Formats: sequence, C-alpha cells, structure tokens
Amino acid sequence: MHITPLSGSRREIGEAHGRAHAELISHSLEVYDRLFQDFVALDWAGARRTAERFLPMIERGFPAILEEMDGIARGAGLDFEDILTLNCRSEISLTQASGGCSAFALNRHGTQWLAQNWDWRTDQLHNVVALEINGLDAPALISIGEAGMVAKIGMNEHGIGVCLNAIRSRTCGEGLPIHVALRKILESADLDAAVAVASRDRVCSPAHFLIASAEGTAAGLEVHPGEPGRLTPEDGKVTHTNHFYARTATGQVEDFPRQDSRPRLARLDSLLRERLPAEETIGEAKLFEILSDHHGEPLSICRHLNPAQPPEERMETLFGVVMNLTQRRLTLRHGKPCESDESLTVQFGPEPERHDD
Repeated sequence: MHITPLSGSRREIGEAHGRAHAELISHSLEVYDRLFQDFVALDWAGARRTAERFLPMIERGFPAILEEMDGIARGAGLDFEDILTLNCRSEISLTQASGGCSAFALNRHGTQWLAQNWDWRTDQLHNVVALEINGLDAPALISIGEAGMVAKIGMNEHGIGVCLNAIRSRTCGEGLPIHVALRKILESADLDAAVAVASRDRVCSPAHFLIASAEGTAAGLEVHPGEPGRLTPEDGKVTHTNHFYARTATGQVEDFPRQDSRPRLARLDSLLRERLPAEETIGEAKLFEILSDHHGEPLSICRHLNPAQPPEERMETLFGVVMNLTQRRLTLRHGKPCESDESLTVQFGPEPERHDD
C-alpha cells in the first residue's frame, strides 16, 4: 500500500482525494448499499435521505469539512449526497451492524504508543486508503480509513493520535457524525482540543475514541450525544473493544455488544500485562504480535473468516496500525497483521519519512 498525498484548500484536498481513488470510492458505495439493505432495509436512495438529517449538525460543528466532501464528490464524479452518506454510514447502520476492533494506548519508558486492529466486512479490504493531508488551515495528518471518507484512524504532526471502536446502539442524537468527529480530532493541536470534540461538540452516535498525545497522556472517550464517559490510564494503559464500560456512558446509553467483545478486552489486558514486562524495551514488532493474537479464534483479536456466521455478519481484520506518537511515526499492516507482508511507515519530522515494504 502507498500513501496518497493531498494538499491545498479544502476543495483542492477533496478533489485530489476523489480523483486519486474514484474507483475505490465507487466500490465503497456498492459495499454500503449492500450493507444498508442487509441491516436496515434501506436502498441507497433511502440512505441518502437519512444522511440529510446530519447535514445541519456538520454545518454547526465543522462546516469547513463540507467543502472537502463536495470536492471528493467532484473529483470522483459523484453527487455530494453520495459522499455525505458514505461519511454518515455509522449513523445509518450501526443500530444493527457493529464492527470488531481491539485498541490500546500504552506509555512505556517515556514513549506513548497507540495501536489497534480494524475489523470489518471483507469486501472493504481493498477500499482501505492511507492519506497524508497537508491543509492550509490545519496540522498535517495521516488518516488510515475507507476511500471517500474524511478520516478514521491516524495521527497528526503534533503527535495527537486517535483510534476507533464501533459500538452497536440504537442511540442517535445531536452532534457530529463519528467519522467527521475523528477528522476534527486529527486536526487538534493538543489533547485538550481533541477531547473537546467529544465533550463540547459532541458525537451524535455512540463509539469509543482512544486519544493519546506525544506528551504521554491518553484518554478513552466513550462518546455519544451526552457527556462522554472517560477512561484514564492504569499503569500507563487504556484498552477497549466494542462495549461501553465507563459509568458515565453506561448510565446514559444502552449498547448491544457482540459476544466476543468482553473476552477480547480481557485477553488484550492479559497480553499487555504478561508479554510486555515493565523493564522490557518494546517496538512496533512487539505490539504487532499483540494484534496478531488468535486466542479464542475465530472471535479473536486477529480475526479471520468465520464461515459459521451468516454472510452479512462475517468480519475480518482489514488492517492493524501501531503509532509511536512520541516520534510521530505510524506503521500500517494492510490485511491481517499475522500474515501481512505489506507495511507502510510514515514519520513526521523536518522532512516526513516514508517506507513501503
């Protein structure tokens, strides 16, 4: 996988994104057309109508991103409403469909790490893109996500990083759509500004954002339309899968996690405790070993095809990512981290470094 550089005004960034990944964006629309029909009985026209209700929320909380979405549509030869719908896909579908994903923040020997696997439908594997965005009005950032979407998982030049865990819930209120909120977090200058996206702007549907900074601070934010639940590091660690467990959040939102969410969280805690002793120096390879764990398969941290599940329910790990925020370095393994022979490393510095294998 290669990184796609995007720069200039919001419109220029969007148009370049749309042109570079027009085919993948069209494939993403096909994937979510099927998903909306599978889970919420909406065809694409119905999904577009549903997405319109989120437009005023974005206009209030992050109006500049709408210009970029319009640019993506122009570059890809699509309607603005198609790109809006793609970027609101969680809000449209997550009442019924939730992803996997196992994430953790770890502070060790003065280095702040952030890592996760992203588990989702297999038909999105080849629609994953890596974007390096250098805008005129925001910090430079790296986003690993889906073609046509404004952000997902990544970090910026200030050393602010964010991971995502999907939460299945019927709650949907006022605030920024999840992926729009992730982009605003990635444009934050510091951790306080990143946290304010959840606590001040709010997020209209439930999710977990794991945020950390190069300064060695981290916070798990169980976001929803109300005051987010906040998880603070214990022994330098914050871990999360696909259920809420901060009392602030569980007292306000009902979620419906899959059966593997709690066992995966327990396994993640155990691996970080047992395989990474405090005195040991660690690097990306050690953390990818954690993300490659198959205990409890097929419902494991590294998730492979489970043919016993109904076709529309099947998920696999589509990528693993490890971020060294202290050194502003992100390493991506596209596909399952246990078997991927393709990696991408990007590092911010005086001259950003890139390495593709």
